[in-house]
Amino acid sequence: MTDRVMLFVDYQNTYRGARDCFHPEPSTPHVAGQISPFMLGEHIVMTSPFDRELTGVRVYRGLPEATRDSRGNAACTRQIEAWSGDPRVSVITRALRYPRGWPDRCRPGEKPQEKGVDVALAIDFVRLALEDQYDVGVLMSTDSDLKPALETVAHSTKKRVEVAAWSGRNGYRQRLSIEGDRLWCHWLHRDVYEKICDTTNYSRP
Repeated sequence: MTDRVMLFVDYQNTYRGARDCFHPEPSTPHVAGQISPFMLGEHIVMTSPFDRELTGVRVYRGLPEATRDSRGNAACTRQIEAWSGDPRVSVITRALRYPRGWPDRCRPGEKPQEKGVDVALAIDFVRLALEDQYDVGVLMSTDSDLKPALETVAHSTKKRVEVAAWSGRNGYRQRLSIEGDRLWCHWLHRDVYEKICDTTNYSRP
């Protein structure tokens, strides 16, 4: 029987990880590190030795407020529209939290932050397993706050849990793991990154 695979992507975490791994130079343009979540999902399924099909890609990310950051909101919206070209892709957004007085009267170095993205991802990872929406759940993130969700699905359901992580030229990097279970990790090397990277500048209309 073909296993239904659903990929869960913590996008900002994945984007920053790609930049740290493959674009460490400070002058690297902001588009470096962008990926196509759907192409990532296809890669994970196509390189599996098991009979699998990609039934869903769920992307979780913060969304700039249009009234506070119209350009950022527009760029993010264009990116989401590009991702949503395939009906199997769902994008779940949470409003960014802005420092008091941002952008001109806040403390130096303060920036808007994601709030609730990891919680939304964790809830969906467990909920969709309990609703039998997937047979294999693959999580792309290095956020340790997501470990309880991995543990719940791995230890309390019959679903298979796997993770994905970047791997640079200096060897394997950080990955999520849980006690009591050896989770399979899809290590993504530079050759994979170059196949799934997205160099589109979404800040341009």
